[in-house]
Amino acid sequence: MEQVSGWKFRDNGIELEIKFTDFIKAFSFMTSIALMAEKADHHPEWSNVYNKVKIRWSTHSAGGVTVKDIKMAKAINEMIKSI
Repeated sequence: MEQVSGWKFRDNGIELEIKFTDFIKAFSFMTSIALMAEKADHHPEWSNVYNKVKIRWSTHSAGGVTVKDIKMAKAINEMIKSI
């Protein structure tokens, strides 16, 4: 988990909650992740309520966290640095 600071391991997945200043910033962030996820053909479980985004990665076919999940979490952490 030290590879993906800020993420928490729970129920065979890794999770992160991010709070933004408003809905537009939260939704824009989700859009960026959606494009990245589609390109990687690996999609998160997530939710958005106003300015909060919850993201969860788990590879269901493997029954837990895989290299794909860690890679996506790392990419999201890099995106967060540029906000």
